[in-house]
Amino acid sequence: MGKGFLLFFLLLSSLYSFAQKNASGTVTDASDGQPLPGASVQAVGTRRGVTTKTDGSFSLSNLPDQVTTLEISYVGYEKQRIDLTATQPLRIALVRSSFTADEVVVSATRANQRTGMAYTNVGGEEIQKQNLGQDLPVLLNFQPSLVTTSDAGAGIGYTGFRIRGSDATRINVTLNGIPYNDAESQGLFWVNMPDFASSTTSIQIQRGVGTSTNGAGAFGATVNVQTNEFRKDAYAETNHSVGSFNTLKNNVLAGTGLINGKFTVDARLSRLTSDGYVDRASSNLKSFYLSGAYFGKKSFVRINIFSGIEKTYQAWNGVPEYLLKTNRTYNSFTYDNQTDNYQQDNYQLLSSHQLSRNWTFNFNLHYTKGRGYYEEYKPGEKLNKYGLAPVVIGGVTVDTTTLIRRKWLDNDFYGTVFSLDYDSFKKLKVNIGGGWNRYTGKHFGEIIWARFASNSNIRTRYYEDDATKTDFNLYAKAYYQLTEGLNVFADAQIRRVHYDFLGINSQLQNVQQQADLNFFNPKLGLNYQISEQHSAYASFSVANREPNRDDFTQSTAQSRPKAEQLQDWEAGYRLQAGKLAFTVNGYYMNYKNQLVLTGKLNDVGSPTRTNAGKSYRMGLEVEGGYQIAKTLTLNANATFSRNKIKEFRSYYDNYDDETQQEQISRNTDISFSPNVIFGGQLLWKPIKNLELGWLAKYVGKQYLDNTQDEGRKLNGYFTNDIRTIYSIKPKFVKEINVSLLLNNVFNRLYESNGYTFSYVSEGQLTTENYYYPQAGFNVLLGVGIKF
Repeated sequence: MGKGFLLFFLLLSSLYSFAQKNASGTVTDASDGQPLPGASVQAVGTRRGVTTKTDGSFSLSNLPDQVTTLEISYVGYEKQRIDLTATQPLRIALVRSSFTADEVVVSATRANQRTGMAYTNVGGEEIQKQNLGQDLPVLLNFQPSLVTTSDAGAGIGYTGFRIRGSDATRINVTLNGIPYNDAESQGLFWVNMPDFASSTTSIQIQRGVGTSTNGAGAFGATVNVQTNEFRKDAYAETNHSVGSFNTLKNNVLAGTGLINGKFTVDARLSRLTSDGYVDRASSNLKSFYLSGAYFGKKSFVRINIFSGIEKTYQAWNGVPEYLLKTNRTYNSFTYDNQTDNYQQDNYQLLSSHQLSRNWTFNFNLHYTKGRGYYEEYKPGEKLNKYGLAPVVIGGVTVDTTTLIRRKWLDNDFYGTVFSLDYDSFKKLKVNIGGGWNRYTGKHFGEIIWARFASNSNIRTRYYEDDATKTDFNLYAKAYYQLTEGLNVFADAQIRRVHYDFLGINSQLQNVQQQADLNFFNPKLGLNYQISEQHSAYASFSVANREPNRDDFTQSTAQSRPKAEQLQDWEAGYRLQAGKLAFTVNGYYMNYKNQLVLTGKLNDVGSPTRTNAGKSYRMGLEVEGGYQIAKTLTLNANATFSRNKIKEFRSYYDNYDDETQQEQISRNTDISFSPNVIFGGQLLWKPIKNLELGWLAKYVGKQYLDNTQDEGRKLNGYFTNDIRTIYSIKPKFVKEINVSLLLNNVFNRLYESNGYTFSYVSEGQLTTENYYYPQAGFNVLLGVGIKF
């Protein structure tokens, strides 16, 4: 491992290059010849690129000799590719077009080189290289500061990721600028969007607070997913994958191309099944995606409809620590229908209107319908836990029963997001936007069978509570070019949350409450272009985040936790020289009132999260690419961090005297926050149309709670994958791609997630750890055919 890090830093620190090419020129608006400052000029096939100056000029020196093409882009304009054999300086005129309006719609919530924040763009081509059936979080596994996990162990079904140690509830995700996080739990459920990667054209990951977006406050990262891409020509393709654990993926994609110069229709239909690595952790997933767009001269309208249906056998409990060596795939559930069943339908109306050369208005509507349940076999349940009377049989009173229950969620989420964008095409750019979103959720539980039914009937609802949450926000962002090299970014957001709920929860407690919260989230950033090859940036951001559903429903207004606050300091340096592109980013994230699970019972007897004292994350992120040879490229990233909670009070149940015992830990590591993360890809193209890739990932030791107890941890792990992609273009179809993915080739046995709890019994403190083992060596083989 040490040798790997040494090689990584040697390559990134080496500036020696055999590059010989230079490129320079200007980028203008084709309609009036005015310069386009801030246009992106990218050397195709490399990480080298610059943005144009206020006069539209650019220069790139010491380009790798294999670079033959530049790609020039500007939001709202058609991209151009220029051959470097053209006469220099290059004169590039971009044409404004509504065909690029999909990018305009999401641009208000995306960062760029002038924002002064840490971010990574992941293009559609990179996503599709890995897209053989595993869920989107797993496809992003090699991005900076990111750690993935899978309940079933094979990357299909319930999967997730953490970024900088922050879990899904602290990561804000938008789909085409529309909020996706569950409004109440604030979590992410990728299982509800099977094969969504096949409809994804680009993803931007903003680490830290990020820019203002439409949704919950981001405490670890913001992930902006774009699904729409204008395709002028008609197309059709089908992709099929087969692999370990009886994994099977099939999809069909098709599009009309541009009809009558104004319309396009795109569609996808997918099916995905897998037995999972863990026993019975199966997945049966189906989805579709349908998109229709209208392109006017100055207006654009797109309608997206996509849906996912999932049935997964539950693997939520994990594997007890004592079974890891003898039965890693153990699943405590054996009931044949111990399943999770859910369907989610999404509707989006996206529009963009060019009001003038300088002003653009984007207005979007959305509606999401979700409904489903998970079914559980529950032996030895007390009847009074379900509001049922004891049963008397032959003079014997029976107060427990075996039953099967279903916990339901029936919810609606709808609203609007909008932005008004101003571009002076000189020194100033402004985005003014916001959103109004409303969530209504019905939570209820049913008894569908019981050995002793007491006074219940089939589908008796033993609890029922409804919730409504309204979220309104407004933001204003501005970029201003102070000098030729210095740009300032300012961003301010106000956000108001209203939440009310009523009824009886699953513990048969009255949970009627309401809450109103108001937040102000300012951000400020600077970016300094020192020279063509060197730039530096810095930013300061504040984010506030409300407690989630359980924090409210498992407490009273008196014991309810406070909202959290995060102050995020970021600073970085970017270098582009010859065959090297390199970024280093330092961050300090200071939390106030961070919510943590301590085990302490509140005033209604529930072990809910409480506000911790001071805690922080600080670290260094390194990301770069190096062209070792004409056919050999290294892409690598590393994160070195320190994540501390200054004082943590944990509580254990003492079964001897039915009290709780307190333990105080100071200056300990925050749970699930590895101090070292490393990702690397070595890509080799020995012949035309063939790419071989070695993909490596190292994740350091993590703790299951905030006590930094060595008996409650996840060991560090180092995995290696091999990927082969071969493309041919026969006469009878447009292209055939064959992909082979060998995951975890050294059969490393590791666990990526887990949980722990402790209790005192007979005077002894007992700790029980549960883990989620990940698959050893496994294979995925895919074939894609484009017509």
